[in-house]
Amino acid sequence: MAVEVILPKVDMDMSVGTISVWHVKDGDTVKKGQALFDIETDKAAMEIESPGDGVIKIGNAPEKSVIPIGTVVAMIFGAGEETKAFTGAVASVAATALSASVAAPVAGKIETAAPVSTGGVRATPLARRLARQQGISLAAVAGSGPRGRIVSADLAKAKAAKPAATAMPMASGMDGDAVRALYAPGSYSVTPLDGMRRTIAQRLVQSKQTVPHFYLTSTCVIDELLAVRERLNAHAPKTADKTPAWKLSVNDFVIKSLALALQRVPAANVTFTDDGILQHSVSDVGVAVSVEGGLFTPVIRAAETKSLSQISIEMKALAAKARARKLQPADYQGGTTAVSNLGMFGVEQFNAIINPPHATILAVGAGIEGFVPVNKLPVLKTQMKVTLSCDHRAVDGAVGAELLAAFKALVEEPALMMA
Repeated sequence: MAVEVILPKVDMDMSVGTISVWHVKDGDTVKKGQALFDIETDKAAMEIESPGDGVIKIGNAPEKSVIPIGTVVAMIFGAGEETKAFTGAVASVAATALSASVAAPVAGKIETAAPVSTGGVRATPLARRLARQQGISLAAVAGSGPRGRIVSADLAKAKAAKPAATAMPMASGMDGDAVRALYAPGSYSVTPLDGMRRTIAQRLVQSKQTVPHFYLTSTCVIDELLAVRERLNAHAPKTADKTPAWKLSVNDFVIKSLALALQRVPAANVTFTDDGILQHSVSDVGVAVSVEGGLFTPVIRAAETKSLSQISIEMKALAAKARARKLQPADYQGGTTAVSNLGMFGVEQFNAIINPPHATILAVGAGIEGFVPVNKLPVLKTQMKVTLSCDHRAVDGAVGAELLAAFKALVEEPALMMA
């Protein structure tokens, strides 16, 4: 029996994916577990493997096409089976539906799909599961399988034809033609929105529209931190090739300090939901990593329990995976807070946008030398400004201030984070 190859959901927030590259051609013989194509999300590029052996017939899902999750993009026919022509869901239609759904913010209340009944209708188990996940009534879907049985490809067609009223709102940019008319032909180039940039736009607009931000800024003196960092790096063990096993960065101290501060102020280690506030027991710290065309936020799990050297080694490995687009969902999903550091670019202070489900994010600026009064005398110090963005639905002003004070105490006296 032919096996369907569907575009899987690899991220909790994912509604569409971009096929960045096919590793096989239409009509190729494939083996179970063989890489078929790469799917690009806002977080990573992941290889999708073949679910079976046989001859693959690829539908209308070319590279760079944007396709809803659950769409059948190919069929694999076993030995002795007739390899029928397969078109699948038309990628251009899916992309058009997506474009229409994000062209402007949805007016009024954003409705969520109500639970639907999937009983009393002939459908494959996969089709029933996808219908429940996507809020599609099977009674409204025409089946193309034997005796009118509904298969997953029928759901993809129904979804492509249905207006995406529940799509996440995205920033409403000016009409492309109207904007281009303002500039001389040939004086600009156009970079199409890829899956990552489109998703970043959607998530940040959603955050600013639904999360009431407030901001708290503090200045930390980091001379002692820099001295401790230098001493620890000088004593780092050597590897077989005589290079240091690790090299601590200021950001490693920031991650550890924020993780410990959340343990000291548990009221800030939370996530807001519609039916309650989640109180987290561990500090999972996301760290913004800039890559070409966007950014990823891999997570250091239970950072409060890890040494500075462990955090440094893990962070370097995650950053390398992010830049290679090889992050797995376990590397970036969840998290209880995040750090965004632009200090290496000379930025002194900025406000970061909260990345739900987090309730806070810490924006870190550069260490700047300057004179500060000590006992009425000017003393040269290295100061670093940090700004904490808080979700006011879950974190009150006093709680945010307490968290920032706990962070400042740890950064200015780094020996405390080693106790």
